[in-house]
Amino acid sequence: MDLTCKDCRFFLPVDVFKGICKISKEKITPDDRFCDKAEKVPKCKFCGKYLAEQDYLGKCIGNTMAFPDMIAAKCADFEWYTQN
Repeated sequence: MDLTCKDCRFFLPVDVFKGICKISKEKITPDDRFCDKAEKVPKCKFCGKYLAEQDYLGKCIGNTMAFPDMIAAKCADFEWYTQN
């Protein structure tokens, strides 16, 4: 999975097509490459309980519909996905 700016804690969206990096204050797009100063934000696609069913839709814990890019910072069931 390739990480992009929209997966970073420091990405501030301005609209659908552009945003601002909170660290460098530069204009960026959501699909720019993840830089070395970036921090991954908790999202459903990074959760061990998320199961993708289609490109842009999946299920959380097998029964709740969820979008992969949905922010999960306040989710009580969120756990970082770990690869074996």
